Order: sequence, then structure tokens, then C-alpha cells
Amino acid sequence: METKAERLIDLIDYQDNAIVSKQIIKKPNGNVTLFTFDKGESLAEHTSPYEALVQILEGKMVVTIGGQSYTLVEGDFILLPPNISHGLVAEGKTKMLLTMIK
Repeated sequence: METKAERLIDLIDYQDNAIVSKQIIKKPNGNVTLFTFDKGESLAEHTSPYEALVQILEGKMVVTIGGQSYTLVEGDFILLPPNISHGLVAEGKTKMLLTMIK
């Protein structure tokens, strides 16, 4: 694989009425995944045994963690603790990077 600098937001495109994902790194100790969400698309509340970092690259998203809601915009990030319920709702077209540490 050639090493080169790239812009994350250019690596993935929006799709109408959908969530699109693209794995950037997949290793035994964690994953880095790029997502796009069309406006109104969401991930239902769920739990994970792993800690994760959500970074908003473009757009606006409401992240709910343990019943508390946080509104994130471009440049914001939030930590998702392990074993705590969390969900996401895109308030507009949104690009997000998820880094999960196992």
C-alpha cells in the first residue's frame, strides 16, 4: 500500500436515505471506520464492550450516552465508554470517524 496524505471527508460519499461505512484500519486491537449519515439517519441505542471515540468531520449529530444527549458539530469529538448504552442521530448530512479500541 502506498503511503500518501489524504482527506478523510473525500474518502466516502453520501447516499440518500442511508448510512455508508468504510473501514480505514482493521486490527485485532481496534478499528477505525469512516461513516456518512444522510439527514435523519440513526444508529439505535446499543452497547459495546469497547471504548470508542466519535469525531464529527462534517455536519451535525446528536449522540446519546447513558440517557444524556450531546450535540456535536464539525471538529467536535466525544468518548463512548464501554458497556454504556449509546445511540446517534444525524441532524443533517454528517461525516463521522469512529475509532474503537479493543
